[in-house]
Amino acid sequence: MPDGVVHDVIILDGTYFQSWCLLIATDGHHVIDWQWCDREKKIAWQQILDRWPAPMMAVIDGGSGLHSALAESWPDTRIQRCYFHIFQVVRRHHTFKPRLEAGKEILALTRALMKVSDLDEAVAWLVEYQNWETRWDGLMRLRSYARNNALRPVNVPADRTWWYTHQSLRKTRTSFRKLIRQDHLFTWLDPELQSRTLTGEPLARTTSSLEGGPNRALKELFRRHRGLPVEHARRAAEWKLDSLTSHPRHPWSLVRPEHYNPPPRRPPHPDDDPIGPVMGTDFSWEDGNGIQKGWGGRTGH
Repeated sequence: MPDGVVHDVIILDGTYFQSWCLLIATDGHHVIDWQWCDREKKIAWQQILDRWPAPMMAVIDGGSGLHSALAESWPDTRIQRCYFHIFQVVRRHHTFKPRLEAGKEILALTRALMKVSDLDEAVAWLVEYQNWETRWDGLMRLRSYARNNALRPVNVPADRTWWYTHQSLRKTRTSFRKLIRQDHLFTWLDPELQSRTLTGEPLARTTSSLEGGPNRALKELFRRHRGLPVEHARRAAEWKLDSLTSHPRHPWSLVRPEHYNPPPRRPPHPDDDPIGPVMGTDFSWEDGNGIQKGWGGRTGH
């Protein structure tokens, strides 16, 4: 349960299991909270954020729903965008083997971002990024015209007579410009934040501790126990997450009176399909994924 502790950093991300999404918050070492929903949107994230005092910094994957929730519930919390998710966006735009030299350079520059370790290197990286923009500005201004029988991108309306030729490069540029403008790229290196940490540990710059900890544990749980009905799978996931908190509860303390006399099973429902993990742990407009309607929020703690 929320205990009122103010954490230096809270890492936030969601993992998908068939039609359900499990939002998870950690302090980098232990799970501190979770929330069931159908997708990562504002109202679902606020269920977690409103239960906790605002931390100094939040590490996030970039979903618009979480951004909106943070702006409303934790307006003074600084944001660090996860480097791994930044790389995933760039890789999706350009693949691992870009055809254009500009794509090869921005992929290499994004890899170099992972190696930045101090403010001097951060400044050097920003200079290199600006040089990349300047060098390829002309290329990104090129246009294609419908009258030349150019292949029309799927996102270009049928009545448009022209469009920018290299849209992937422009999307990548837009992403980095936004990160730089919002100051979400090098928050973890801010000397003021580092001086205020209670533990003295370096601030996080990725959600890796969550990906490699709770998310991996849940996927392993479902791999070992294939075919669990949805409700059983959700209870199993909650038990696993509780075991990863700083003060796990004894399993028998989670048993409620109704568990001894469960109600008769209802007829099969489509949602009763065995639950299991799906590839990927993020689902946001910025990352190019679609969305579903409705909300099935349930409190984890």
